[in-house]
Amino acid sequence: MYQFFVEPSQIQEKKVIITGSDVNHIKNVLRLKIGEEIAVKNGVDEKEYRCGIEEFAQDQVICSLRFVREEGVELPSKIYLFQGLPKADKMELIVQKAVELGVFEVIPLAVKRCVVKLDEKKAQAKVNRWQGIADAAAKQCKRGRIPTVKAPMTMKEAVAYAQQMEVKLLPYELAEDMPRTKKIIEGIVPGQSVAVFIGPEGGFEESEVVQALAGGIEPVTLGKRILRTETAGMAVLSWLMYHLE
Repeated sequence: MYQFFVEPSQIQEKKVIITGSDVNHIKNVLRLKIGEEIAVKNGVDEKEYRCGIEEFAQDQVICSLRFVREEGVELPSKIYLFQGLPKADKMELIVQKAVELGVFEVIPLAVKRCVVKLDEKKAQAKVNRWQGIADAAAKQCKRGRIPTVKAPMTMKEAVAYAQQMEVKLLPYELAEDMPRTKKIIEGIVPGQSVAVFIGPEGGFEESEVVQALAGGIEPVTLGKRILRTETAGMAVLSWLMYHLE
């Protein structure tokens, strides 16, 4: 079943009105017919609104509300992925998979060892592209909300932003003591917000690690093997998903 996101105001007592780019997608790409059932979410609560297509207007798809499913699909904790900007198009894959694994926000990190350097204009275009990928991934995996992709931050900005989060982790190749890492992960309780800092290719510079530690971010190990930047975040998110659910 196909799922779409709408604004809360588009969900009325007995009707759901779909507008924007989804109209063309429903009519001309998916070629859905009158009477077919779709799922709609408003990105605010975790309810799933099941409705049937009733009418195709010029710039709207008008649906009749059939029933509402109350159970949620979101993780019980908000996970913030601070991802060092990787080379090429790896960030697109990272955003897609992070959304599938339940991330709440993705925050690109413009740190010292990033090969990619973005000026303000390029950064905005990239963020728009990544947000589009997050939107599509959220629809595909039937998330209850669309995760936000923030504008790139420096390490200083990211450490300051992470202060609002209750658990802050930095997988680091020089960190040891897997039992300690397991204890930290297993100590996270549903409802706590979690920040995960992942370096770019080449990792964080020592000064950035020092800055993170000063901000209360805990260094953790992911094991004996060095993981690529596009793998490390997924490993942590998978671990958190398993533990929290």
